[in-house]
Amino acid sequence: MNYTFVTLLALTTLYALWAGGGPERVGAAVYALSVVATHLALLASNQHWRNLELGVLIVDAVTFVIFILIALRADRFWPIWVSALLGIALLGHLGRFVMPDTYWRAYAKVLAMWSYPILALMVLGTFLHRRRLNLHGADRSWTSSSGRSDPAPPAGPNAS
Repeated sequence: MNYTFVTLLALTTLYALWAGGGPERVGAAVYALSVVATHLALLASNQHWRNLELGVLIVDAVTFVIFILIALRADRFWPIWVSALLGIALLGHLGRFVMPDTYWRAYAKVLAMWSYPILALMVLGTFLHRRRLNLHGADRSWTSSSGRSDPAPPAGPNAS
């Protein structure tokens, strides 16, 4: 177990839960739970990276879909970037599936290497949320269902 990563994950999650808006809180909780689920999936596996880790693939795919949904609804940039990094990790699973003779450490590393940038993006997103709150007094977290930011409909051609 990488205690440095676990410590940074705990600090990032606590920071996002304490200082973040809705997207930061949801994203940090989802990511922390996905790390726990990944660890549990690896404990259940008796191969440990020797073959395609199906449990880890499922956790990564679910986390990827959740972050895409967050990115679609959040008024933030960072969930899009996290989704992209998670998508790259999913491509690592595809690579292992297509090339099962890939060195097992390379497979494990290509999945794990995106974890630190994801933490950095969550910290940055939380920091920017706090800065917008300090500058403007408010920071909208989620887009409306219509995607419009103004409550009034657009003026027609006869509007005066």
